[in-house]
Amino acid sequence: MPPIAELFDLRGRVAIVTGACGLLGREHCDVLAEAGANIVVADLSPEANRKMAEDLARTRKTKALPVQVDVSERESVQRMAAQVVNEFGRIDILVNNAALTVKGGSDGVDDYFAPFEEYPLAMWERALRVALTGTFLCSQAAGGQMVKQNRGVIINLCSIYGLVAPDQRIYANARSPYDRAVTFNTPASYSATKGSILALTRYLATYWADKNIRVNALTPGGVLDQHDPEFVKSYSSRTPLGRMADRAEFRGAILFLASDASSYMTGANLVVDGGWTAW
Repeated sequence: MPPIAELFDLRGRVAIVTGACGLLGREHCDVLAEAGANIVVADLSPEANRKMAEDLARTRKTKALPVQVDVSERESVQRMAAQVVNEFGRIDILVNNAALTVKGGSDGVDDYFAPFEEYPLAMWERALRVALTGTFLCSQAAGGQMVKQNRGVIINLCSIYGLVAPDQRIYANARSPYDRAVTFNTPASYSATKGSILALTRYLATYWADKNIRVNALTPGGVLDQHDPEFVKSYSSRTPLGRMADRAEFRGAILFLASDASSYMTGANLVVDGGWTAW
């Protein structure tokens, strides 16, 4: 049995993180780099990708490759995978983190937070394309390379709202963190994509089990991010640990799932939610 430190050692491995420049994506990249992995910083903004890759290379003394990618477009994803293989010769870890988040998209936060009865079809379809189709396309492209290697790890980011419905009571007086004039909620598109990603995780885990490719999900609870005090209070009162998560509190879970420490784990869902789903 190897020493415990070796189980978490990622030196020489290549990790792609989609949505890398987002709230949790930055933490995923940093902890995997700290463990020794070469990081592919994959996101939409080439400037943000470049800056983050430079920061990782400087602070973590590892290789970091910035790659602009639209995870909802097959050609863009395939170019990313080809670029990574050309640069590193392999893909060992894929973290499917990209999603259409509460910041909304170019259509604005009003559409993203619209009530279900009035929810725009375009926003619904966009959320599915980014989160669900994006996970499908990235897993397909990276998984193809992993099959050739006969080794790989895929981690899909889910949510408590892929397991249980949002408690609508905590949103009664909540305002958007990004526009206080807009009512804050969790739209049906978010729950639908996260629940579907969990099902896809289990499918891929069994599909690739004989190829030495492990596929697991990480389900975070609510992460503190500029929320208004009233919402933070409501959310915290609903959580056994009595608070929202700090963005850094998922680093251990990501490293565990990416490393050999979880070598006998596939098709599983690691829930890190402060106890939210326990009652």
